[in-house]
Amino acid sequence: MAQKSTAHKARRTKPPRPAEPTGHVERERKYEGDAAAALPFLTDAPLPFGKAAGKAGPVTAVAADSESLRAVYYDTPDQRLLARRITLRRRTGGHDAGWHLKLPAADGARLELHLPLDASTSTTDPDAPQEVPTEFLVRVRAYVRDGRLAPVARLATERRRTLLTDGADRVLVELADDSVTAQSLDPGGAVRHAESWHEVEAELVEGDVPLLDAVERRLLEAGLRRSASASKLARALGATPPVPSAAEQPAPSVKSAQPAQPAPGSIGALLTALLRQQVGQLLAQDAEVRRDAPDAVHQMRISARRLRSTLRVHERLLRLDEVAGLEDELRWLGHALGTARDREVLGERLLRDLDTLHRTEHPGPMRRRLRTWSRQGYRTAWRQTMRELEGRRYFALLDALDALAARPPLRGRADRPAATEVRRLLTREQHRTCHRVASALALAPGTTERDEAMHAARRAAKRARYAGEGAAQPRFAKVMKALQTVLGERQDAFMAAQALPGLAEAAHRAGEPGFGYGILYARQREAITAAEAEVPARQAAAGAVRVK
Repeated sequence: MAQKSTAHKARRTKPPRPAEPTGHVERERKYEGDAAAALPFLTDAPLPFGKAAGKAGPVTAVAADSESLRAVYYDTPDQRLLARRITLRRRTGGHDAGWHLKLPAADGARLELHLPLDASTSTTDPDAPQEVPTEFLVRVRAYVRDGRLAPVARLATERRRTLLTDGADRVLVELADDSVTAQSLDPGGAVRHAESWHEVEAELVEGDVPLLDAVERRLLEAGLRRSASASKLARALGATPPVPSAAEQPAPSVKSAQPAQPAPGSIGALLTALLRQQVGQLLAQDAEVRRDAPDAVHQMRISARRLRSTLRVHERLLRLDEVAGLEDELRWLGHALGTARDREVLGERLLRDLDTLHRTEHPGPMRRRLRTWSRQGYRTAWRQTMRELEGRRYFALLDALDALAARPPLRGRADRPAATEVRRLLTREQHRTCHRVASALALAPGTTERDEAMHAARRAAKRARYAGEGAAQPRFAKVMKALQTVLGERQDAFMAAQALPGLAEAAHRAGEPGFGYGILYARQREAITAAEAEVPARQAAAGAVRVK
């Protein structure tokens, strides 16, 4: 009987969520050379670094426990992670044994995430392949795509550690004196190449960059030099491969273009930097959507829209036959993300409006029905989105975006000065937006034609805003955002009004009162009227802003 009860409970209990990793921003520097020359520096104490010393007193070197480390590094056979400065490894031994994922961060730093070893496998052969944790798989899926992760290198490191501390016993910098033996592996797991070397790492813990600079000066004075390799893995595997292109992938793709860099200060240079930034943001947000992080679908949808906007605004700078299909595929991605996001937005709006009603205005279980409708609709749409993000079409789009960011197919006019071209582009977007708004306002209220025209005007304002942000024109972007916001309020109210009759009908079939849904419907119509009344003033401001 007890077994039956337990089984019944297990069926109803949700499966546990994957473990959340711990993380910190890693700032470290690597050095090569005669290690013996550096040892006196590592053991001298105290070490007065002047202004670089901690406020709690001079810096002191303290010997820490030595460690024997074994690590297996995972990547695809064509090293897609290494190409993006991403490292995925399983380490045994030492004070930080576990799975480590290192992702690029700002200013050359890396975000290091850590998961503990699975207790069932932590005592097995440290060099044996293991399943990569799901939490890390979803974080690299946008880079691995349909590739297969497998061991690409094994490293054995004998580490002598020295901690630089201050008067309050805070660890400011950790110095690691490493003797490394590395083996690179072929796809079948056989050793392809073996190499040994010595290096010194200096990693910030609670110190600051000036202190790290001071430590570097001491190391260089002791005879060391900056390492030519960005990481142990990069040295073990050799030169870093290029980011995989879309040249061998099915459409949509960007055809090979000349790798010449656009002239500094040109509109082509601005566009290239913008495309690389936006593609990078889209790829980074993929993991958040897969983890179902708050607001992740919304942010990734915005990134897809920004890329579409950038391609459209700058289309005269690009050889259009070489980016054929990209805009359509980005629109498809936006729609794939949009269903989940729209249900989320509508649910939040209706529940928020419900909170403003007196309890006599919403009899029956309206809150429960609205919340269930919103959550179930979102979950259904999110699962469909995930199916799309696992498909070949999505991975082909990412391949094409990689190629676009690496070598945008620029036309000759892309060498024109950025300042001149920005004024021309933004003025064109400004006129286009104001014309769309004026055309929408001229149509009869309450008609389908006006609804569609208002939505088109909103899209135009959004595109103009994105163009202003990409061109570093904050005032232009601000007024366009204000226009987009009021048009967006109108659109959200319009979509909510469309959804409410169906909700009321479902409530009626369940024998629930429908009075409250009618109240909410009236609220949405009022919101539409109020937003439209505000549009002319926002349009006037958008038309008056000057492009610098």
